Amino acid sequence: MSVKPGRAVVVGGGTMGVGIIAMFAGGGWAVDVVARSQSTRDGLAAAVARCLASMGMEPDTSRVSAMETLAEANWAETDIVVETVSEDLALKRRMFADIEIMARPDTAITSNSSSFPISAIGEGLKTQRRMMGLHFFMPAHLVPLVEVVRSVHTDVALAEHVGAIMASLRKRPVQVRKDVIGFLGNRIQAALMREALWLIEDGVASAEDIDATVRLSFGFRYAAAGPILQKEHSGWDTTNAVGKIIYPDLNKAVEPPPVLQRQVAEGRLGFKTGRGFFEWTPEKIAAERVRYERALSKCLDIFREEGII
Repeated sequence: MSVKPGRAVVVGGGTMGVGIIAMFAGGGWAVDVVARSQSTRDGLAAAVARCLASMGMEPDTSRVSAMETLAEANWAETDIVVETVSEDLALKRRMFADIEIMARPDTAITSNSSSFPISAIGEGLKTQRRMMGLHFFMPAHLVPLVEVVRSVHTDVALAEHVGAIMASLRKRPVQVRKDVIGFLGNRIQAALMREALWLIEDGVASAEDIDATVRLSFGFRYAAAGPILQKEHSGWDTTNAVGKIIYPDLNKAVEPPPVLQRQVAEGRLGFKTGRGFFEWTPEKIAAERVRYERALSKCLDIFREEGII
C-alpha cells in the first residue's frame, strides 16, 4: 500500500517524541509538535536536526512546527496523531479525550505508551475504533521496528493503514492483535531482564559478564535471525529437550529483585544520575551514545541489504 506524506501531530517533545518527529520529518511529513514546556519547544529544532543527521538525512526541520496547546495544531489536515507524554494513565486519558474532539473523524489516534493497554487509555471514548498503540523503541529514529497494537475496538483496516504509514517511513510494523500488557517486545525483553537481574542478585555473574553473554552469544545471532527462526536452524527437538531441564529452574518472581530495588533507592539510575551498574561521566555518556548509534546504524545496513526495512 503506497502512502503519500501528510501531516502528523506528535504530542510531547521528549526523548521518544523527538525521534518520532524526526522519522516523520525525514519522510517528508509536516509535523505539529505539542509541548507544554517552553525549553522543550526552544530546543526542538536542534534535537530533531541531530536525529536526522544520525539517520544520514539532511537536518531540515522546516516541516516541524512547535506549539504549546493542542488547539494550535492544524487538525483539518492531520492524518495521524502520536501521543508520547509521560507514563501517566490519567494524563494520557485526558489527552485522548481532547484529541478525539479536535481530530477529523478519520484521523488515527495512537499512543506510544510502553505499558498501558490502549483499551485503558481510550476507555469510555466514543471513537475507540480509530485508537491504537503505536509503540516505538528507543532511539525511535533508528530502531526499525514499531508495534501497532489493537484493542477489541480497533478497526483492523485502519490499524493496517497505520502500519502502511510506518512502512512508508522505513519502519517495520508488526500488528499486535491482542491488547496485552507489554505488547510483544517489552514482554520478551522483560522475561530476559528478570532472569539477568536475578543472576546478578544471586551472585552468578557480574553485570559486565551478563552483557557480554547476551551481546556476544545469542544476542549476536538475533541480528541475523529472531528466536523462532534461529531454532528452525538448530532444531525444535533440542529446544524441547533443553526446555525440560532449564524452564523449571528459571526465576518466577513477580517483584523486581533486590539488586534492582537497591539501584533505584540509591539513585543509581544510569545516564540520568551518572551511575548505575557502571559509572558515567558526561564525556563517557557522550562517547557511549556515539558508539551505540554507530552500532545500530551498522545493523540497519544489514537489514536494508536484506530488504526487510
